[in-house]
Formats: sequence, C-alpha cells, structure tokens
Amino acid sequence: MIEVSRPALAGHPFLRGMPPGQLDTLAAAASSVTFPAGHRIIEEGGFAGKFWLIQSGHVALDVNVPGDGRVIIDSVGMGELLGCSWLFPPYRWAFGAVCVTPVTGFEFDAATIRARCAADPDFGAGFRERLLRVFARRLQSTRTRLIAKSMTGVDGGV
Repeated sequence: MIEVSRPALAGHPFLRGMPPGQLDTLAAAASSVTFPAGHRIIEEGGFAGKFWLIQSGHVALDVNVPGDGRVIIDSVGMGELLGCSWLFPPYRWAFGAVCVTPVTGFEFDAATIRARCAADPDFGAGFRERLLRVFARRLQSTRTRLIAKSMTGVDGGV
C-alpha cells in the first residue's frame, strides 16, 4: 500500500475544503489502494474496520435477500465515500460491496479515525457533517428509486 499525502486527499470531493491539519490527520491513517473488477471489498455482516474514498471506478452495494441471493441496491463511484458502518457499534457491515470496474481509492483505518473524532471535537464535528451529507444524499437517492419503482413497476436503475 502506498502512503497518501495531504494534497492528494485535498482533491477528493468528500474532503474538499477540509483544513490542512485535519487532512494531515486523515493522511496518517490512509493508504492508496487498487482493486480489480469483481473484487469483493465488503462482505455483509463482516467487521467494519476500514472505509474508502473512491478515486476512480464503480462499486455495487448489495444485500443478501433470502431466496434471491445478493441483490444490488445502490452504487458508489468516483468522488464518493464507500462504507459507513465503521462509525457505529457493533462495527459490522450492513451491506456488501463488489467492484464493477477496476477501482482506485484511499483506504482509511476506521479505529484511528474514530479515536481522532473523539479526541478532537472540531475534527469530529466536521467529519460527521460530511458523513451526514452522504447519508442524506443516499436516502434521497433511495427515495427517488422507490418512487420510480412504485410508479413504473421497474427498478430505478441501480
């Protein structure tokens, strides 16, 4: 894994505008990663010890549905955050994630970031605000897909 610099992180949309000292904190807990198409990054129910900021590529989020197997429920792509379950006990993935295309990104150690959020209230508040924006955007996306599906009887293109 390759070390990550503050300037590299500063260019990612999720972190845009974050103060330099906070970017340094994140850089210390990050590494650059590459995954091939078909690689399962997250296994539903597994320990959520990391999260990723996607630089390039496309990841499908899925959930195990009894009788149907894995069903794709959403997708994450360039400039987005992958993985939110690391923030909340019991730190178990609520969904699975598999690379649809080759993916590059920044991988973060979740325990280090949780500890930093607890130790530095400014860092924690700023980071949680960014996460809340992700949650709100994904909730709105889910709402839109459900409405489209109920009106047409067709999946909204996950």
